[in-house]
Amino acid sequence: MEKKLAHLNLIEAVISRMGSNSFLLKGWSVTLVAALFALAAKDAKPTLVLIAYLPGVAFWALDGYFLWQEALFRRLYDKVRGQAEDQIDFSMSTAGLTDLPHWLSQTFSKTLVLFHGTVVATIVVVTWVLYS
Repeated sequence: MEKKLAHLNLIEAVISRMGSNSFLLKGWSVTLVAALFALAAKDAKPTLVLIAYLPGVAFWALDGYFLWQEALFRRLYDKVRGQAEDQIDFSMSTAGLTDLPHWLSQTFSKTLVLFHGTVVATIVVVTWVLYS
């Protein structure tokens, strides 16, 4: 049972890191977009608002990828949990667990669309106000 617990602990650490990465990406997304808005207003350079699309969309895609990876490692955890002690090989490969939809489907999940969609929608509104 000792080998199985050690392997499960390794997988739990990866899952935890993926969740932390997702949280940090959300924070960085809001911070960078707000900073670009502030710079655009301070220097009267509305083109800086257009640059805000880059972190808004890039962090959305990365967040979806990390959540997809987290789901794969949760499946690996379930697989290892059901294995016998003598089958534990400490593999961290999720290659055989690809029955999840593509990572883009995770990118457009309800929670990510609500968060990152709001950020991108804010950029669209600010762009529309500045350029109309």
